[in-house]
Amino acid sequence: MSNFVDRAQIHVKAGDGGAGSISFRREAHVDKGGPDGGDGGHGGSVWLQASENTTSLFLFRDFPHKAAESGSHGAGKKRHGVSGKSIVVEVPVGTVVKDLDDKVLVDLDTNGARWLAAQGGQGGRGNARFLSNFKRAPSFAEQGETGEEFWYNLELKLAADVAIIGFPNVGKSTLISVISAAKPKIADYPFTTLVPNLGVVRVGDRVDYSEFVVADIPGLIEGASEGRGLGHEFLRHIERAKALLVLVDPSPDAPMEAENQVQVLIREVGAYMSELLDRPRLVVLSKSDCVDAAVIDDLLDRGVVSLAISATTGNGIKDLIAEMAAIVRARKVAEVAPSEEIVIHRPVPQNFEILRDADGAFRVKGRAVERTVALSNITTPEAIDYIQTRLKKLGVDRALKRSGARDGDEVRIAGFSFDYQESL
Repeated sequence: MSNFVDRAQIHVKAGDGGAGSISFRREAHVDKGGPDGGDGGHGGSVWLQASENTTSLFLFRDFPHKAAESGSHGAGKKRHGVSGKSIVVEVPVGTVVKDLDDKVLVDLDTNGARWLAAQGGQGGRGNARFLSNFKRAPSFAEQGETGEEFWYNLELKLAADVAIIGFPNVGKSTLISVISAAKPKIADYPFTTLVPNLGVVRVGDRVDYSEFVVADIPGLIEGASEGRGLGHEFLRHIERAKALLVLVDPSPDAPMEAENQVQVLIREVGAYMSELLDRPRLVVLSKSDCVDAAVIDDLLDRGVVSLAISATTGNGIKDLIAEMAAIVRARKVAEVAPSEEIVIHRPVPQNFEILRDADGAFRVKGRAVERTVALSNITTPEAIDYIQTRLKKLGVDRALKRSGARDGDEVRIAGFSFDYQESL
């Protein structure tokens, strides 16, 4: 079984916040001690981070669940709970995160880029936080907020400088094994390569050298852009390539003439993503040791191919490496220099929204609003007064009125139900 997996799912669960404490000072010679309940600790968050240390989504296939620690509860004497530890989950560079409806949420295409996959719940405030001139002995505290929990689809698109494309058994795996340290499976039958292979090619000596990454894309066939064979599974791995190397088989065993191979491959690439046709590309004749020199000269003279090589004998390999290195170098110079600052992606914070349930009740959703009603005891007059005042400051009353709420309508917030009363 291959260790290369380019599609997987992940379940992330952030830690819950700890509950705030309800406590009052109880000390000798201290009459009517004030509230001293401490805050609960915050729950840890789950981050996804692109890393060059991993090249496959293999580990998520059997172990998809990732969870952060929850915060501990507050205590008396204003002792705050300990916050839970956040976790950073490494994914390969080039990982695209989607929701279960296949909507793209983030593209982690640079090393070190981070995305907040699940935010930890905030710790509840202890009753000491609610002390005011009007509330001298608050008998309520906040419950800890529940940490976010999601399932995501992960999809890997390889980030290679040069993508080698060609029909099955054209010699792609042999070539990458010669120009790099990659050791792909090689055999004399079609579809030997069922997963992409990456190889690092070094140009120069030990002191002065440059490197670029080459991807061996499994053999394409006519109709690949429409999903024939494993078309889309393979083609999406060339989306990030800076250049394309089209490898052509001139031998009698080839599925069609060399010129037709080029036409079909370019057509399939363009049909899949037209922008790829604007990338620099080299069209190279493979297996030059297996055909007559006259055939090679004809293809070169007519401009069907620009270079002829043999991975078996080494003929033309140095020239090919030099050509690829020059293209990659020119492409990198043309691109905007990447920033060294690590990119951190956070979801855009939302205020709240008003929804209408099937039975006509109004439902208010939003983190700040739900946190307002998450008290340890909402039956006391002072707790109810706090909730009403806080919701009004958040603009919930006005939003409900604009949504058509009338006196006596049911309003639901975070599992609680209230009767709407229009403010005077």
